[in-house]
Amino acid sequence: MGRQVSDDAFVTIWNNVSNFPSVQSIAAYLGKSYASVRGRARRLKARGDLVLINRGGTNPSQALIPEMRAEFFPHMTADELIERLRALQLEVADKHITRTAFRKETGISDSTWNRYFGTFLEFRRQAGLELSRSQHGLERQIAKHVAADIYRELNARSELGNKYDRRHNNKIHTMIVASDLHDEEVDPFYMRTLLAAIRMVQPDTVVLGGDILDLPEFGRFATDPREWDAVGRIQFAQENIFGPIREATGDGQIDYIEGNHEYRLLRHLAEQSPALKVVLSDLLGLTVSKIFGLDDYEINYVAKADLAAFNKASQLKEVQKSYKIYEDAFLFHHHPHARGWGLPGANGHHHSWKVFHQKNALRGAYQWLQLGCGHRLKASYCEGEFWSMGFDIVHINTQTKAVNHEYVNVTDLAVVGGMYLQRREDEMPAGCSLQAA
Repeated sequence: MGRQVSDDAFVTIWNNVSNFPSVQSIAAYLGKSYASVRGRARRLKARGDLVLINRGGTNPSQALIPEMRAEFFPHMTADELIERLRALQLEVADKHITRTAFRKETGISDSTWNRYFGTFLEFRRQAGLELSRSQHGLERQIAKHVAADIYRELNARSELGNKYDRRHNNKIHTMIVASDLHDEEVDPFYMRTLLAAIRMVQPDTVVLGGDILDLPEFGRFATDPREWDAVGRIQFAQENIFGPIREATGDGQIDYIEGNHEYRLLRHLAEQSPALKVVLSDLLGLTVSKIFGLDDYEINYVAKADLAAFNKASQLKEVQKSYKIYEDAFLFHHHPHARGWGLPGANGHHHSWKVFHQKNALRGAYQWLQLGCGHRLKASYCEGEFWSMGFDIVHINTQTKAVNHEYVNVTDLAVVGGMYLQRREDEMPAGCSLQAA
């Protein structure tokens, strides 16, 4: 039954913070449960004719016992503290016990427990009220792998790399390699020059070296996604890049090497981010083949990157895995680090034409080209004034493995096989004219 006291005596005990610093200390003195003491105080306070200080109300000056008013218990052991914390949590099972609540309800100073546990979070862990570090780590690992499952479903795109291979027996394997067209951002004169070169050369293989799609609303630039038409950009690429290149190439092979923009787009597609919901609704049944028009235009899609990469660092490593080697003699990679791999080749990505002279102990000297882009030189979301435009015509001797580059630099003039092409007035950037240029 505990000790019976009158209402006036109960109020006196309740308001005596010096001798009874916590509700639990009052409960111990009266021989009552924590809940019954709290309930009686609540009822008396509701009557209004008795004044009780606020223990646990909204007034911090009354509700909290500062560290200086809490008592340091030098002989209290870690086990005793853990039992005290567990008991308090059982009494108020519907509340989360914080360090302030523990100090207020028990009158025990922070310095009593932190010499054993350091932080209150660790104090709670030792009391079994929080997951241990290993348990918490295991939960994070499980959650990480579950989240990655949505990306793994799209990893089947790695099977699309040779679906539309074309066989040829030519001694010289001729290729045209272009990169970084960026859908609607493609320069119209560059596109006309590229198509003219394909019709003239009739290459065995056309290589689209990544970032053919742009969709910068999913990128790192500070743009408003509402200003971008994702569906329109995808359809533009299909109708104005993939379609015309297939028509100009005839029966030739087209290889599309995945770049960082395509990789990023597919990750967003897997997440079904808000900006892509419009894509999913307008292009029902969207797949990798549909978004890139692979079946419509008979294009191989070369992608080796794991979309389920967990963090930014591993994503950067994954996106650099997509490349293709031709005739054991020429390597194309969207990123530049492959130039030291011992084969002649080319990369895109940097929108800047450079030639690197490399050495190989077996093959001797070879050239690696960093290609200019097809992106117009004035972009709405980043500076492109110092980029360069161009593409590479590559000739591979399949017997000797010799590789010759025939780079086509595109300015307002381009030269393809002795044929001059000049930019027309309607191909000038907005606000410019040929006379002003």
